[in-house]
Amino acid sequence: MKHDNVIRILFIENSVEDAELLINVLRNGGIAVRPARATTPDDIQAALDESIPDLVLMNPGVPGIDTATTMRQLDASGRDLAMIAVVDSLDDDTIADLFAAGARGVALRKRSDQVLAVVQREFEALSTRRQVRRLETALRETERRCDALLDSSRDAIAYVHEGMHVRVNQAYLEAFGFAEFDDIIGLPILDLVAGTHADDFKNTLRGLSKGDRIPPPMELLARRDDGGTFKASVEFAHATFEGEACLQIVFRQQMVDAALVAQLQRDPVTGLYNRSRTLECIDEAVAAAAAGRAGQAVLLVEPDNWKEIVASAGIGNADHLLAALAAKVTESIDPDEDVAGVLGDHTLGLILSPRGDLEHAALTERLRTTIAETIFDAGSRSLTVTITIGGTLIAEKNANTEAVLDQASACLRAAQNQGGNRVELHDPSAREKADAEREQYWLDLVREALAQDGLRLYHQQIISLQDAAGEFYEILVRMRGPKGDVLPSYFFPVAERNGLLPAIDRWVLGHAIDALAHRENDGLTTTYFVKMTLQSLEDPELLPWLVRRLESAKLRRSRLVIEMPESKVLTSLRPTQEFVAGWRKAGGGFAIEQFGSGLNSFQMLNHVEADFLKIDRSFMTDLPQHPENQKRIAEICKEGHASGKQTVAEWVEDAVSTSLLFAAGVDFIQGNFLQEPAKVLAEEYMPV
Repeated sequence: MKHDNVIRILFIENSVEDAELLINVLRNGGIAVRPARATTPDDIQAALDESIPDLVLMNPGVPGIDTATTMRQLDASGRDLAMIAVVDSLDDDTIADLFAAGARGVALRKRSDQVLAVVQREFEALSTRRQVRRLETALRETERRCDALLDSSRDAIAYVHEGMHVRVNQAYLEAFGFAEFDDIIGLPILDLVAGTHADDFKNTLRGLSKGDRIPPPMELLARRDDGGTFKASVEFAHATFEGEACLQIVFRQQMVDAALVAQLQRDPVTGLYNRSRTLECIDEAVAAAAAGRAGQAVLLVEPDNWKEIVASAGIGNADHLLAALAAKVTESIDPDEDVAGVLGDHTLGLILSPRGDLEHAALTERLRTTIAETIFDAGSRSLTVTITIGGTLIAEKNANTEAVLDQASACLRAAQNQGGNRVELHDPSAREKADAEREQYWLDLVREALAQDGLRLYHQQIISLQDAAGEFYEILVRMRGPKGDVLPSYFFPVAERNGLLPAIDRWVLGHAIDALAHRENDGLTTTYFVKMTLQSLEDPELLPWLVRRLESAKLRRSRLVIEMPESKVLTSLRPTQEFVAGWRKAGGGFAIEQFGSGLNSFQMLNHVEADFLKIDRSFMTDLPQHPENQKRIAEICKEGHASGKQTVAEWVEDAVSTSLLFAAGVDFIQGNFLQEPAKVLAEEYMPV
């Protein structure tokens, strides 16, 4: 989705309720929406001028709105907008008419999954079109600059199409003794290669024309126009000239010892390729995959518990140990086809040549086992080391260097979070099986954490800008994992799919009340904000249990505030209303998170009483550069204060934003810029 995680959507809907239902479908599917609504052509034009939407979700049944006319109005704006028709029922004539009018997609209102899928598909397509335009612009600018730099380069550079010169620079003419461009344009490049190397050069050109990967620099004897020769190192790269695919060939006269150049590409500790050269090799592998080469893989290898190993072996032996580890890794791969290099302080990168999936799995497992069974010498000590390997297969679908490294890194971290000494490979063809195994692993961890008190409380301070009495904190939950505490984003989705969120909520709420009691006994006045999920709201026993826990704590000064997102409150308005009424009667508080992102957020407050409004975090992204967000925050504060509500701004990113929020009238601010979440000591939330 978008970099700021917000999609601007114009809803052409006659009913606010229908628009809100669609908004909730998208938010529940993980899409952050900045909505606008229109019911007339004038409203549509105003929205196009003010909010600049990314997508348009249109109900063709809105009175006074014609699909074809609306599409012409969208086209007249000059923006690339994708219109999706949301209908109550489908038939052949309806679909044909909508697509003929210009709709890019049709979604069935009652099928939430289909609405979500169509919106995701069309926004990804829109993003791709925008990215292609940016890339085309960047490419034209790059080609212009390259063309300007070509003649000033001291390297002899030629562009060759089907073996013939089509473009050369001045240095190339001088290197080969030609006076004019016309003397060389159309000349076969093989005429400039000495006979002893002509066959190898011709075979390389033939292989590149068939899509083979770029070879390493070739050492050969080049022939000048006058018959003289010179030694050169020749580098190849795919390029375009006047829209046609061709080869860029660079002849570098050997001024420096080739062995010295090769040595400069090596890491001095391990002897493997250094980071720069390793990344170049990954780029080459990705380019080959984009051209159709299948079966390659990129691996990241890290020794487990490296800091502890260095502390045990001594920092003076760390380089020696890493070099020995690198040597073992090199022995396990094919030195002629595979590439090994260094990507970090103790991270090795491997680029494996084409193999079958099972062969890749066998090689990585053999590598892991070999390292685990090896005894390494570190000074006077001998020790064993285990490694974790994360990697990804490279195919045309993920042929992007950044994506490949992200996927490999994600697999590495996931394997380390599971205890290390294991292998995890990203393989799209086996995704379902891998997802099922990962799901079961996390499910077992969650169940074990609930059974053995493996959850942990964290808190993050909420700072008052209006000098409110007492201390304010948001309570967060983490789960104890094999490699440390785990964020909820890893285990909450699994818990939700398996109905375990109510149990987690009860654990958090109960321990938060105990922590409040401890703080009050120490003479502190504290307010805790605690999140509660929709699944817990559906538990009829939760409120009575919570009231009993609150009464037994006998809090006199401190307070517990339960918070829920605006989208969840809207989708369960009646049960939320009943719960909040009972909870506030018992002395608790209620806060609405992600407030202000709906079409009419304050209308909801006519049905659900809230003490705090936590402003939607999307307004905080680059706040100083978005005056419209500053204005909206001020409006929320003004209207909230008029109805007796206090406001909280989350995810505050910088000092300038803090000043702007104070000026807008915000009561409280929160964010990692101010204070990162910290552990609540276990004894603080033990029963009093």
